[in-house]
Amino acid sequence: MSAVFSCGLECVVCVGCARWAWRRCTHAGARDSAAWPPASPADFASVPRACRAVLASYEPDLARPRWAPSRPGGYRMDPAAVAKRTSHPDTAGRCPPYMIYLDHAAREIVLAVRGLSLVRDADYRLLLDGRPGSQPFDGGYVHRGLLQAAVWLLNREADTLCRLLRENGPDYSLVLVGHSLGAGVAALMAVVVVNHLDRFGGIPRSRIRCYAIAPARCMSLNLAVKYADVIHSVVLQDDFLPRTPTPLEHIFGSIFCLPCLLFFVCMRDTFVSEDKKLKDPTRLYAPGRMYHIVERKFCRCGRFPPEVRTAIPVEGRFEHIVLSCNAIFDHGIIWIEREAEKALEIMKERAEETTPPTQQRMERQSLEMEHKDALERAMGLKLLHDVAPAEEPCLDMGPSTSDEGTSTSESGSSGRTNWDELVEQLLDDNESGDPVLKEDPSFSYSKSDPLLER
Repeated sequence: MSAVFSCGLECVVCVGCARWAWRRCTHAGARDSAAWPPASPADFASVPRACRAVLASYEPDLARPRWAPSRPGGYRMDPAAVAKRTSHPDTAGRCPPYMIYLDHAAREIVLAVRGLSLVRDADYRLLLDGRPGSQPFDGGYVHRGLLQAAVWLLNREADTLCRLLRENGPDYSLVLVGHSLGAGVAALMAVVVVNHLDRFGGIPRSRIRCYAIAPARCMSLNLAVKYADVIHSVVLQDDFLPRTPTPLEHIFGSIFCLPCLLFFVCMRDTFVSEDKKLKDPTRLYAPGRMYHIVERKFCRCGRFPPEVRTAIPVEGRFEHIVLSCNAIFDHGIIWIEREAEKALEIMKERAEETTPPTQQRMERQSLEMEHKDALERAMGLKLLHDVAPAEEPCLDMGPSTSDEGTSTSESGSSGRTNWDELVEQLLDDNESGDPVLKEDPSFSYSKSDPLLER
């Protein structure tokens, strides 16, 4: 009798493991957004330009671009319109190199931040300094290293941005763009700017936009939903980085046992309930509204004409890593730019055939309602306080000073810290007077990391 029971139990375990392995191995990236509605060309039109701006920050010479537009008539950047451009020596490891560009055709002042450099150990320091729960901010949690880089960059360029906004008139928008590591920096810059509008010439929230291309997980779910009207994340098919909830220091520390790490991540994500994940306030997510570019289908060979799906998801925000040979290639900014431009052309062709002239206004109203519904859903799950989309969220970072100069009475009360207090909390001054990132004494780093040496 015991032998029969033992055999039956083994069969149940084997069937359960086989079912789990089948679900994990057959999970396709297209399923993450299968229920999302398609994006409209009016809303997606800025994404290829944002990709081109980030790609330009990688170019050694904009006059002779190494990565020219892939299609005839594609968006090209004017080298004469570059207001400022930095390199790794200029930023001294405090943030990735960036570029400020004036797009007069679109009436935008663009601040583009490039992604991770595989040969720069300072970039690894920023990316790995982000243990869950290490940095409370604005009633949630954010990636500590990326927040420090965002504050350092804004503290350095705030006067330049204010001057450009003032010189070019009130109809110019401030657009923050980044790829990979730079996407997290750009997203957190958008949050900081929205909370300190007076520091940036009083620009209204409606004129601030952020495009995070292939972003790392950098903010808790309540912040990701709250700022979905400002931040737009772009993910190509199976990209691994927006789906990686594991602390990145564990990934780089286990780089030589990557199959073991993937197995551990899949096991944890499969058996941990969705409700428990949502209730974890320190769990980080990809920011804002999501644009998912889908170009491959399960059990179908080759690439298909790309389609773009968009939503402000609360549950199911790219929770599972896709075991795909394209998980790394889909992270490349070149592929994202090409597929985004191709997808926009397809959307425009279809819109000319089927969309009435008033469709753009109706889509804009539906996006506002969608953000409101996402906020209500987050509040229903007790992830977010009652904050309307058009209101300016407040910082929960200790004692604050109001616009009239009066101080709040308690250090834990909800209020807005002024710019100087924020900079003082996150940055420090060295002997030369230049702001540098504060070191986390609990953060360990080895110069002999084999990945960095390579």
